[in-house]
Amino acid sequence: MKNILILCTGNSCRSQMAHGFMDFYGGKKVAIYSAGIETHGLNKRAVSIMKEAGIDISDHTSNHVDEYMGIEFDHIITVCDHAQENCPYIPGNKAQRWHKNFSDPSKLTSEDENEIHKAFAATRDEIKAYCKTFVKTYLLE
Repeated sequence: MKNILILCTGNSCRSQMAHGFMDFYGGKKVAIYSAGIETHGLNKRAVSIMKEAGIDISDHTSNHVDEYMGIEFDHIITVCDHAQENCPYIPGNKAQRWHKNFSDPSKLTSEDENEIHKAFAATRDEIKAYCKTFVKTYLLE
């Protein structure tokens, strides 16, 4: 079983979506952890947009990366530039590091619910494609 850490700034939206898709595509071959360099709580729109894709992340929690310092990871994936730039050193960890910056739909300032929904769906779909490819390429060897 491979241990994968998905890291974002606040562990509320993008890393949570990636956590859900990695769990779905990786199945029993992976143990997925998601964390932030801060914790912002689970984003309700992220939960809703994932539910539309058939994945329930409503029981996820927003965790700080320090909570996982004792785990030996095989892969650490940062899903935003801020997390990549500020990712702490994890002592003794020989994880392969990956980075893919996804747009943050929670930062959209529009009052138009349709526009917000489209932004969340677009980010979700990008993350879904990335996770599907990642699992096929690096985990199903």
